[in-house]
Amino acid sequence: MPAVKLRLAQGTPCWVSLMTDDLAGARAFYGELLGWSYTPGPTQLGAYVRAESGGEPVAGLGVSAATGFPVQWTTYFAVDSADATAQLVRECGGTVAVGPLQAERAGRLAIAADVSGAVFGLWQGEEHPGREAGPEPGGPAWAELLTPDEEGAASFYGAVLGRPVAPADGGSALVVDDLPVAGIRSGAALRGHPPRWRVHFAVRDAVLTSRLAVELGGRVLVEPHATGRGRVARLADPQGGHFSVLETGA
Repeated sequence: MPAVKLRLAQGTPCWVSLMTDDLAGARAFYGELLGWSYTPGPTQLGAYVRAESGGEPVAGLGVSAATGFPVQWTTYFAVDSADATAQLVRECGGTVAVGPLQAERAGRLAIAADVSGAVFGLWQGEEHPGREAGPEPGGPAWAELLTPDEEGAASFYGAVLGRPVAPADGGSALVVDDLPVAGIRSGAALRGHPPRWRVHFAVRDAVLTSRLAVELGGRVLVEPHATGRGRVARLADPQGGHFSVLETGA
């Protein structure tokens, strides 16, 4: 019998997906930078592939259906019901831009924005439960919201996802089963940018990864520096998609 795939606990960051205007270029860049290979994925929103690291799916890459839509990574949160949670998003002052809709047999999704405009996704996993953040190189390692209103964001995500938000170093953290799963920070970190969820990928060496990103046509936005979670660098891919790499030591 096939193995039973358990849905991740509600509120857990469970997937990251890039919408880009150059899927072939993104596949080449991230494949070389993070060691990814690719398999076909659901195509309801256009061409889409799943990235794999060590034989396990870690991220999605797709073509943006909207002309002029910025190239960006989106963090998805596991939910028990995409429809019910999407309704909570609306009731709490957010907006739902896409869905909820069925992604073939993989699961059900919605793409939303919180009260400050930061975009995030909801994922009701079925055949594809998603992936928790972890230290393994090539996979997602941490999710962090940068917002002008930390208190409002904490209230919003706590209500929408039904999870507590607790004080943490430099801000707050969404907590699932007594563990911090995503950070929320405000203030100078925005540096004139709109509110957004930052995606962090685990790497063995943030300095070497930053150098390789430049060789592959990307940019270093913030040089590798020490944080409470490990050494982090902020990078951009050749199409302009921003992401971070976190040195986990794994």
